[in-house]
Amino acid sequence: MAVVQDTGEVTEQSDEPVLLIGEVRTCLLPHSQAMTTRGAADLLRLRAGEQVRRSERPNSYVRSPPLLTGVDCHLPTASGGKVRAVGTVTAHATLTEGRLLQSGAYCAVTAHGPRSRRRWGHYLARPGVVEPFGTLSERDVADGSLGEDRRPGELALGAIVDRTLSRVLRDRALDQRPPFTSQATALRWVGLRAPDGEGASLTSFTLAGDGCRTAELRLPAGTAAEAAAGLCHDLSLHDWLLTSLVRVVELSRLGSTDGRDSLAALRPAVDHLIHLWLPGSRVASALLPLWEALERHPGFTRQWSILVQRIRDQLALQTAVHLLP
Repeated sequence: MAVVQDTGEVTEQSDEPVLLIGEVRTCLLPHSQAMTTRGAADLLRLRAGEQVRRSERPNSYVRSPPLLTGVDCHLPTASGGKVRAVGTVTAHATLTEGRLLQSGAYCAVTAHGPRSRRRWGHYLARPGVVEPFGTLSERDVADGSLGEDRRPGELALGAIVDRTLSRVLRDRALDQRPPFTSQATALRWVGLRAPDGEGASLTSFTLAGDGCRTAELRLPAGTAAEAAAGLCHDLSLHDWLLTSLVRVVELSRLGSTDGRDSLAALRPAVDHLIHLWLPGSRVASALLPLWEALERHPGFTRQWSILVQRIRDQLALQTAVHLLP
């Protein structure tokens, strides 16, 4: 991945960011065994000499060093207007419990910018920040960023995410034999400024076809882009878990097929999914109310609990059947 380097002096001042834009991909690691923490760290050491972050509580979690990509392009807009911007995008890859692989990219966009391009040293001093030429139309760019289509020359965070993901997936340490078949998901998200005096809120969360999702957040001034990205990684991970569990239960044909066949179909859920449900465990405390909103509607944990209980009931039923004389 290209990383822009420059030695020019930084003398200009810039506005604070008013819009956050990001994208996340979530998928099952194509490997027959869960990676150990050490193996995951080797897999995600995407920059030589940079430390990989590891965590063992409440579950195993490994994150790659940040990868910066320099961009000089137009921002996506719903109106089709041209908004040129320059800066850098931050990308990461993460692995949870040695099984769930995620790749994400995000940037913060300022309200105003210069009329001409500054030295690269200025942009490198503000990693993950993109400055428009002139004044930013926040709503127009937010709507354009949530849309699927990208015009030639527009910022495509999905391409940066896919490039980071491909680097991991090509690693020779992976045997390309996942324990079950699953679909990758993608989440595009934006964070707009919340009204003065109001806390963080979730304006919308939508599910589209082909595993695509969108989320719009309202965030208090000064909310770190990394914190918002962390929330969206957590949301994408648990949405993938719920989507995958629904599919496993559907394929098992509970109640309409032989019990032994159902148990065989449910085994991936028991072996690889159920123990991973820990929503909000790595979300900044100031943003936890957004998870609470998701728990009210559409009710992530409520649906998850119902599905898990169905699986446990089926296991108990089959055990009782086998114990009958």
